Amino acid sequence: MAETALYLIPVQLSDGDLSCVLPASNIALVNEIKYFIVENVRSARRFLKKCNRDIDIDSLTFYELNRHTDPRAVSGYLAPLEAGNAMGVISEAGCPAIADPGADVVAIAQRKGLRVKPLVGPSSVLMGLMGSGFNGQSFAFLGYLPIEAGQRARKLKEMERRILKEDQTQIFIETPYRNNSLLAELARVLPASLKLCVATDITGPAERIVTRPVKEWARHQVDLNKVPTIFLLYK
Repeated sequence: MAETALYLIPVQLSDGDLSCVLPASNIALVNEIKYFIVENVRSARRFLKKCNRDIDIDSLTFYELNRHTDPRAVSGYLAPLEAGNAMGVISEAGCPAIADPGADVVAIAQRKGLRVKPLVGPSSVLMGLMGSGFNGQSFAFLGYLPIEAGQRARKLKEMERRILKEDQTQIFIETPYRNNSLLAELARVLPASLKLCVATDITGPAERIVTRPVKEWARHQVDLNKVPTIFLLYK
């Protein structure tokens, strides 16, 4: 029986067999939770059906938490937990609260003294770092780089400084349809002293984690268009 807690439930990063990326205990626990805080109701329902195709979806309660959610409503989402019910947080992909709006409700739960229980599951940030060969002792995940050219250039310079002066791995992502243009830009503007790891479709059938000197990427034909990708920079 699920204990009274806010469970942070990881979701697979790519399509495939859930049993290859999620512990059986996660899947069993999901079947015992009736209240969920989710980034997207449709994808959450699809994930729960993968966990158990016989699950009674209509008996479950979903609270949607994303950039469209009124911040004043979020605290009320935890009412079932405060009443003694287990609740689950489900992101679109990967681990909740990591580059994810679920962090907001976790912060509220912590302030209220409610139990928070993260579950084991895939994180593209950590798995990309593990496969890169870069410094795993000191690293920073920066999310999306600025779109505006001047701000973007300053951010790249700041990343370069942190790598060279602080020995810190820099990790970031891009909107999938802009992956190719970002890769071309990195190969063009970054110094040859740096190395770039491109990690795509992590845990999926086309998984590829490759580290090369920045300038070498310009000589390789790689199509990252609309492919889930994480970028890592180091020296």
